[in-house]
Amino acid sequence: MWQKGHLLRLLPFLSTLFVLSAQAADGTPPPATGQALSASAAAAQAQLKKIQSAAQRLSYSGTFVYQQANQMRTSRITHILAGKNELEKLEVLDGKPREYLRNNDDVACYIPDAKTVLIEKRVTRDVFPAILGADPEDLVNHYNLSMGGDERVAGRDCQAIVLEPKDKLRYGYRFWADKNSGLLLRAQTLDSKGEIVEQIAFTQIEIGPIDRARIRPSYTDTRGWRIEKAAMSSVDLSGWRVTPPPGFRKVQEVRRLISDTADAGASSAQNRPAEREVSQIVFSDGLAAISVFIEAGGQNHNEGAIQQGALNIVGRRQGDYWLTVVGEVPAAAIRQVANSIELKTK
Repeated sequence: MWQKGHLLRLLPFLSTLFVLSAQAADGTPPPATGQALSASAAAAQAQLKKIQSAAQRLSYSGTFVYQQANQMRTSRITHILAGKNELEKLEVLDGKPREYLRNNDDVACYIPDAKTVLIEKRVTRDVFPAILGADPEDLVNHYNLSMGGDERVAGRDCQAIVLEPKDKLRYGYRFWADKNSGLLLRAQTLDSKGEIVEQIAFTQIEIGPIDRARIRPSYTDTRGWRIEKAAMSSVDLSGWRVTPPPGFRKVQEVRRLISDTADAGASSAQNRPAEREVSQIVFSDGLAAISVFIEAGGQNHNEGAIQQGALNIVGRRQGDYWLTVVGEVPAAAIRQVANSIELKTK
């Protein structure tokens, strides 16, 4: 059986890192669809484009709830468009405090219990409510799009959009967008039975001019805190052969130095956490993503699988390496990827 304690400590790190935007793709264009869309599908596609644009061009501030299996977490996000610059503050309101300040692609993560500020480059562009990392026109290759009904979310009139997967290796989705602004206010991930496996929704939202004072860091006195800069670089991982599900294409290969700062209680200002080198290969179909993490060793890990909400994870040894396959896709897709991995020998 899987050592769940070890894995659950990794979940915050994996959840943050595994989904990379398709905008970071390696430049290989996706295949053209050549499909004629129904009126409902064309309207849904147009609405998805509006959702994608609204999350970047609007100023807004609100509280949202993320429900994953039997767990719920509350966060507050404030996003301001200042000229051509995006400024954002994300506060985790439940559990151990975390705060993320973003200026375009530069992110500072405040971890007060560890007295640490982690400085890194943004690698995800599809964080709620900016959930799309690719052109919505590409999604018709893998999803049937249609318009849903009207509903109120957080006191605002919304239009629903439905994405039904064309195979069993993807989840389905329902999105609700504010009719006036196009901003995404609720998103649900659905399994093959149409049951909700996770959802995220605003409970309160302001859209319009936002006071810039609201994106200042809450922790103004950080004297004595440790400043860490996340190390990430591009790397050639072509020696690893991975076969993703149809429609998923490789979008990034990187190598990271990661620490155990995110591990609850693992570090303090006096004790620098251990670092390890991890390589990551990312695949995406434009909405969902799958990551393969590769690191040396793994003798102290037990092989196995775990699911938390829509997130499925498989860990296994391969020779001298430990592999972790992570994705917000059904378990069958993760197993298929894990079983396909080979290290090419010269």
